[in-house]
Amino acid sequence: MVQKIWAIVVKFFTSDGKFSFVKVGAQLVVLVALVLGLVAFVGNNKTVTLNVDGRVSSVQTFGGTVGQVVRGAKVELQAADKVSPSAESHVQDGSVINVNLAKAVKVSVDGAERTITTTAPTVEGLVTELGVASASKISVPKDAQLAVSGSFVSISTPKAVTLVADGKATKTTTTAATVGSVLADAGIRLGASDRTSQPGNAPVVNNMVVKVSRVDTSKTAATTEAVPFETLTAEDGALPKGEQKVIQAGVAGSISKSFKLVLVDGRVASRTLVAQKVTREPVTEKVSIGTKEKPKVEAAAPAAANTGAAAPAMMNVGMWDKIAQCESGGNWSINSGNGYYGGLQFDVQTWLGAGGGAYAPNASQASKAQQIAIANRVYAERGLSPWGCGWAASS
Repeated sequence: MVQKIWAIVVKFFTSDGKFSFVKVGAQLVVLVALVLGLVAFVGNNKTVTLNVDGRVSSVQTFGGTVGQVVRGAKVELQAADKVSPSAESHVQDGSVINVNLAKAVKVSVDGAERTITTTAPTVEGLVTELGVASASKISVPKDAQLAVSGSFVSISTPKAVTLVADGKATKTTTTAATVGSVLADAGIRLGASDRTSQPGNAPVVNNMVVKVSRVDTSKTAATTEAVPFETLTAEDGALPKGEQKVIQAGVAGSISKSFKLVLVDGRVASRTLVAQKVTREPVTEKVSIGTKEKPKVEAAAPAAANTGAAAPAMMNVGMWDKIAQCESGGNWSINSGNGYYGGLQFDVQTWLGAGGGAYAPNASQASKAQQIAIANRVYAERGLSPWGCGWAASS
């Protein structure tokens, strides 16, 4: 522009160096136009600072408004973009224009995903907009720039968790995403057989309780158990009917068993039989049962009312002594506490029903002779069947 003006000034002179007013008039119009153009150029050219999502640049522009400057910088504005000052505002030399582009960001907060539109340029701005706790765990650095599309941010907020393990309950606050991570952060190692109340890949939720059960499958146990014997019976015509005689006493056997144990927190939760062996075979009991008809015994006269009279003369004393020895060890005044009394172990109903009330309320308070007298009455009606030791009479 300056060169053009100088060229015009030179033309004011003739070829012989004399000043020409004709030329001055012709060129003066051109000179004025050039000067006005230069002034307009200098007045409209501006230097503007443009900040687009934190990326700052200096822009030379003739644009008169913010929108013109931004478009001149090849930034396409969308309706959701944030521009300050507004796109219609006029700019001057030295103006600062801030542009925050709208971004579609996929965000996962504690496992719940959604897409959020934000004009925040960085992850930190996005987190602030969401209002999550400052102690939250973010999957990317807070100063990372957000792209217009394709950005993904995972956020895990602090949660209160109670861990129960090895007899202790510990409360902690964590931003771990899964139960397995919480246990690892707490230094709780799991054995191959250990169990947890929640799966390791389960998401952590606030106020969760996670219990660790220590499982031990290395223990075994051994026991010895009795094997019951069998009883075989055979009829014996030499024994009175209703009597029994043990020919061969039964002996219980024994069996040893091995078990595999499962202990949970030190307590047996289950046991599985893995081996067993009979260490002693049982011995079968052999019993003879009498079939010989019993001799008839003349019934004694009914007892009178309780007058304290002595018992009649004793009959079958030897037989009753043997039975008493078996029933009560020969103790004629025993009260065994099981509802049976005296040497022949009468129950109260049998005692009173056969007239024993004439002597005493129960057999343990009656004399041997009185007990034998009542026993003979029962024997006359029922034989020896009321006495389990009746077989002793024939031995």
